[in-house]
Amino acid sequence: MMNGWGGMGGGGWLVVLLLIVVAALIVGVVFLVRGLGGGVTDGGMPQAGARESPQDVLKRRYAAGEIEREEYEQKLRDLTS
Repeated sequence: MMNGWGGMGGGGWLVVLLLIVVAALIVGVVFLVRGLGGGVTDGGMPQAGARESPQDVLKRRYAAGEIEREEYEQKLRDLTS
């Protein structure tokens, strides 16, 4: 018999409610962890959403030794002119 609970019994709705609460908690934790990331990966490099200026890219490449001083200075002049 249905007992007025739509065939699920008294505990059926409680299980559904519990599943909804657990799913909401998981989604909330995911958003919290992503929000605390601050837009930087473990390597200290900006993520795809964060934009570096051309001068910042040039400074980073020079600091990493990817380009020589002369090339750095020339490219910096090109960017500022």
